[in-house]
Amino acid sequence: MSDRVFGGVGLVLALFYIWQATLIQESFLSDEVGPKAFPIIIGTVLGLSSIYCLVKPDPAPHWPSFGRLAEIFFAVLVMIAYAQALPQAGFLIATAVASAYLTWRLGTSPVSSIVAGVLTSAGIYLIFRVILGLSLARGPFGF
Repeated sequence: MSDRVFGGVGLVLALFYIWQATLIQESFLSDEVGPKAFPIIIGTVLGLSSIYCLVKPDPAPHWPSFGRLAEIFFAVLVMIAYAQALPQAGFLIATAVASAYLTWRLGTSPVSSIVAGVLTSAGIYLIFRVILGLSLARGPFGF
């Protein structure tokens, strides 16, 4: 039963996501694919996965313990805080903090988590800003 509820919620979310993607304004300078393609692909994958959960649910789903559900809840809160902190802290700082927390909760030591967060942030910044030239949120230091 819980898989079907999950599949139904996922399907509604996928349909809403695809609908919102179709409302994205396109610039006259966009490429052939346009800004709508990637969100529509994500929504389609979510929709197909949700349909699978509806059609073929797990007969005896194993729910995580309360502690694990709390971990998931806090991870969601971290991602919401990350989105809120991006404009003020900038991409490098916000991504480093969020990545460090999430890797720590996945089981690495605190020092390893900090290193992983900084390297993840710097690596993504290098690829998206320096190599691809995309705009990322600037922090208080201007980068």
